[in-house]
This record gives sequence, structure tokens and C-alpha cells, in this order.
Amino acid sequence: MPSIERPIRSVAIAVKHSNRAVVALALELARWLQRRNLEVQVDDGLIRALGLEGLVRFSERETRDLIVVLGGDGTLLSVARNQAGGVPILGVNMGTLGFLTEVNRTELFPALVRVLAGQFEILERTLFNVELERAGSAAGSSENGTNGPSLALSAPSAYAKYAVLNDVVVNKSALARIIRLSVSIGGRPVADYRADGLIVSTPTGSTAYNLSAGGPIIEPGLGVAVLTPICPHTLSMRPLVVPDSSTIKITLDTPEEEVYLTLDGQEGVTLGHRDSILIRVADETVRLVRVSERTFYDSLREKLKWGE
Repeated sequence: MPSIERPIRSVAIAVKHSNRAVVALALELARWLQRRNLEVQVDDGLIRALGLEGLVRFSERETRDLIVVLGGDGTLLSVARNQAGGVPILGVNMGTLGFLTEVNRTELFPALVRVLAGQFEILERTLFNVELERAGSAAGSSENGTNGPSLALSAPSAYAKYAVLNDVVVNKSALARIIRLSVSIGGRPVADYRADGLIVSTPTGSTAYNLSAGGPIIEPGLGVAVLTPICPHTLSMRPLVVPDSSTIKITLDTPEEEVYLTLDGQEGVTLGHRDSILIRVADETVRLVRVSERTFYDSLREKLKWGE
């Protein structure tokens, strides 16, 4: 594996605070890092939980060389969307499936020894920029929220912009009827979907909701997007894999139905008739740390039980 670009001197720790086992591991990790004379950065909630001296508050303005995320894929997603093109992220799986997290609990400290020695690789993961344009509204601006793994519905606004690592989902509520979505790619009409909804997934997100909805698994390094309808009215509407170099536009053509736009399963907003979603590949990427020899296909065999 290639050597590190620069020595690691500061490490941020991000965790799911509601999990006591994760907070306990964060305490052990913070002490381990401090014994090696590294600056440790954590958020205010973790500072209160740990009660340690010498910790630096996690801030967007602070520089850091590495982020260690303790939790499941949801925790990593909430951190990764705000670190595009910047700090390498090491994910430690404290959940169940864990396609994004690199190591498990027992592998954490041996993995960090290798990382501090520069023995790791960086995996660049595609990020989507998503813009929501309200019908008949002038474009304004809205900051991208920083939410945890639980879905947070924001109030409607004329214009909003989001960063997405996994998927963009448009779907109806439990009581709404089938909705109609017009889709164009690169300005050219593709289809009018009549379905319960539509998933637009990055290659990284292909093993998430897309997979459950019958979409294909995509190798993470490919420059594509996957459009997967949710319970389509017409059975000929199948998942579609397209280059990510063109803008994907989705317009809601159904009036008077309860429809939601959900980003990475963590941020959400209600949609109105003729609202449009524009999806473009971002210039930045999310940088994930890889320390093991485990490949994407090894993960598929392990997580999906393909070898059994």
C-alpha cells in the first residue's frame, strides 16, 4: 500500500451518542490517541460523555488529518456528506451490515497502527449534488443540514441544495396513490414513471435501498447512476444504469398527493406538484480509508452470504 501523504497529527472521532458501547469505545480510542501525542477532536456531546481533558471541539473550521467514525453506515453517511474532497474517513462497524465501514470493533486498534504508519489506501467515492427547485419559485439558497442517522424533515423552501453519498429517493406516503414522475437525462426525456416512487443511486448506494428494490449492484469505482422504480405500475419499467456525466431531472407530475424527497435516508422534505429535482455528479469525492486486503467482492460474499 502507498505511504501516507503527510503524517497524522490530529484525529476527529464521530459517534452515535445513543449507543453506550460506542461511547465507551470512543473513550478508549481517545485515550489511546492521546498516549501517542495526537490531538483528539470530538463534538460537544462526546466531550460531555467522556469528560476528558485536552480534547478539541469538532468544528468545520478546525483542521484534521483523519476522522474515525464509530457506528454503522448511517453514522458514516451523516459525517461523509460534509467531508467531501477532504479528510480521509475510517469507518468502524458497530452496527449490523456495514457496507461502508472498513473494519470491525476488534480490528480498530491494529488498523489504526497501520494508518498512523501510512499503510493504507484512499478509496474515492462519488458524491451527488442535488438541487430542489419549487414550481414557479425564484432560486434562493438553503444550507445543507447536518443530520444524524434518523430522518429529519425540513420545512418547504423555494430552493435547497444537498450532498448525497448513497441515494436520492422520491416516494409517496403510505396512504397516497401511485405518483407520476417525469425523468430526463441531459435535457432529453427518458420516461414517465407511474410508481410508488423512484430511487436514484450512486454506485456506493447500490447496495442500500436500490438493492432492496430490485436494482443492480454496481462496482463503486464506476461513473454511473442507477434509476430504480419502486413498485412500478408498468412491469416494463426496469432499473436503468446511466452515465453520471449528465444531469438527471425528476419532476413530480401528480397533484394533491403526499410525496417526499429523501436524501441518504437522513434528510427529507415534502414535494409539491411540478417541483423538480436536479441531480449532478459533484466535483468532490468522499475519501474512505482502506487498510485491509478485503475487496468489494469479498464484502459482497461476506455481507450477502454468497459463499454459503
